[in-house]
Amino acid sequence: MQREVITNERIGESYVRIMHDSGLEILIWKMPDFSLKHAIFGTRYGSVNTTFKTKDDADFVTVPEGIAHYLEHKLFENEDTDVFDLYAKTGAIGNAYTSFDKTCYLFSCTDNFGDTLRILLDFVQKPYFTEETVAKEQGIIGQEIKMYEDNPDWRLFFGMLSGIYHKNPVRINIAGTVESIAQITPELLYRCYYSFYNLHNMCLAIAGDVDEDEIISICDELLKKSEDKELVSVVPEEPDEVAVKYAEQTFEVANPMFSYGFKSRPVDDSEFSRVCALSDITISLLADETSPLYKKMYDMGLINLEFATETFAGCGFFVPCFSGESKDPSKVREMIDEEIERRKKTGFEADRFENIKKSYYGSLIRHLGNADSLATILVNSSLGHTGNAFSSIDAVADITLDDVMDFLNERFDINNSSMYVIKPRASADSGEES
Repeated sequence: MQREVITNERIGESYVRIMHDSGLEILIWKMPDFSLKHAIFGTRYGSVNTTFKTKDDADFVTVPEGIAHYLEHKLFENEDTDVFDLYAKTGAIGNAYTSFDKTCYLFSCTDNFGDTLRILLDFVQKPYFTEETVAKEQGIIGQEIKMYEDNPDWRLFFGMLSGIYHKNPVRINIAGTVESIAQITPELLYRCYYSFYNLHNMCLAIAGDVDEDEIISICDELLKKSEDKELVSVVPEEPDEVAVKYAEQTFEVANPMFSYGFKSRPVDDSEFSRVCALSDITISLLADETSPLYKKMYDMGLINLEFATETFAGCGFFVPCFSGESKDPSKVREMIDEEIERRKKTGFEADRFENIKKSYYGSLIRHLGNADSLATILVNSSLGHTGNAFSSIDAVADITLDDVMDFLNERFDINNSSMYVIKPRASADSGEES
């Protein structure tokens, strides 16, 4: 077992990184005198990881969309008990989530941390799938998929992604489709489990007033030593240009909704934290609530308080985007494009850049006082290969206005962007969805 303390001199904080003999990376951020303890057991496996191979496979295999999310659901059912019943006995609150590039199982507690950690490590390492239970889950997740289809925000987001990407699985609902999950079998679930839930592909992140020796003892007891499968997961190669520049549909909404994204090259692990920070700062300079563009669009009645900016990035995808409600989404797009081109020529004001940078830096520091935020930062740094948990803080501290201008020029191509609009059904020209 290898142990090291990772310290950031800039902010005077540190955490422990342990490479356990089982192959698992364990990250522990000690928070003396904090009552809440938070643990996350995660794997580098999300909805985009549909094509993969291990050293035991002759070639790549492609599995149905939604299988990572399906697997997350099924792990909570052991042969003889329900995991949530076990959590209830220790007083812990448990949960899980599947994103585009990771699956995480987590709990929060104030007492009985050791017993709850045993529950977490035990059930995630004990898959149990049968024809009967898999068939039962298909109906449950099918209802979940239909629920998402009735959510206009969800439709808007994936509509935009379908306009950006031709082939990348990120354009598909994380839960898959009713048709894709119908193809899932116990055999496929076991194959995906043993490929992606290998401890060499996983991380245990813990934050709170915890005892490191107790954690190691429990891990020694419960972790099943595994062989590195040399897992490789790939996403389809993408053309540089967007798939569709504009698309729309009608839905039961009160006001027209839009999502507008810019297709940008995926980011290598080594530069992920820095480029994401650059994107967040750049789109804030362009259109946050303190910007001239925001004020102008708001005063014109083109946007309301629903207007938002986001950097959507992960394994094989990177999209700076704008979203909200507007009576004229095309005019909003036109004004955003004009501001981008104007700023490429004039630049941004130095004082606004410094203010936004300081605000962004401060928000990162504030997360350090929260156990669940810290555990999330730890697991994201591991599963995302971003270096360490301080990468974003260091990246923001070192960003200059010249860096922002380079980013704006390189990654905001108004001719390689896509807008998706949802119009109120009653006021649309046609009652049919596109």
